[in-house]
This record gives sequence, structure tokens and C-alpha cells, in this order.
Amino acid sequence: MALQRLDNVAVVVDDLDAAVAFFAELGMELEGRTTIEGRWAERVVGLDGLRSEIAMMRVSDGPGRLELTRYHAPTPLDLGLGTAPPNVLGLHRVMFAVDDIDDTVERLGSHGGEVLGEIVRYEDAYRLCYLRGPGGIIVGIAQQLG
Repeated sequence: MALQRLDNVAVVVDDLDAAVAFFAELGMELEGRTTIEGRWAERVVGLDGLRSEIAMMRVSDGPGRLELTRYHAPTPLDLGLGTAPPNVLGLHRVMFAVDDIDDTVERLGSHGGEVLGEIVRYEDAYRLCYLRGPGGIIVGIAQQLG
């Protein structure tokens, strides 16, 4: 038995439209959007009365997908992770390779993206940074040098 692939990473958001716009600005494409509900979904997720809307974003020339999920029921819980630092146990971070980190940071800034620290250079290999996006999602971006 072998692992076939990483299918997607899911992130819960409070504003699905804003999250879709943010990741579209980053360069991802909206693959589809749908409502998820019913006993099968409740059994998979372990939440009774589940009703959510998802938007599946994909990398245009690669296999990576990001599932953005907005829960309508049960009521989403805000545990304050939207402002948590990157070293909180279990906290997610999604990393993307970009062609131009300065341009990307500027464009994502118009969608609420804020650099957590600063853009730094790692040896002669990369320039990279972490941003906080919609709903507190931490997004890493890296520009390969040379």
C-alpha cells in the first residue's frame, strides 16, 4: 500500500468570497464551489447538523489544491487563532513559490495580506516571508533566487 498524492489542504474561513479573492490574486484558480451537507458529511467530519460551503482553489500548472471552507452550521468557533503567532501547535501554514515576492506582497496587501515579520533572504537561495491573509490564514511565499 502506497500513498498516492496529497489531494488538498482545507482551511476554515469566515468570509469565503474574501478568501477566494485573496488566493485568486495570489494566482490560484477557482476549480469549483459547492455546498456540503447531509448525514454522510456529518459522519465524515464528526459534526451533527453540518452545513458548509466550500471553494476549491487549484494551482494552475500543478497538482496542489486548497479547500476553503465556510461553516454555516454548526456555528463556527473563533478560538482567536486568527491572530495567533506561527508557532502555535496545530496551526496551519500554506507555502507557495512565486516569481516576484515584492509584487506578490503588494498585490496581496490590497486583499488584507499583512507581512508578519519581514521579507528576508535565505543565503543565495530564496527571499521569503509569512503573511496573514483573510481569517488569519498564514501564507508563506518564497521567491527562488538565481
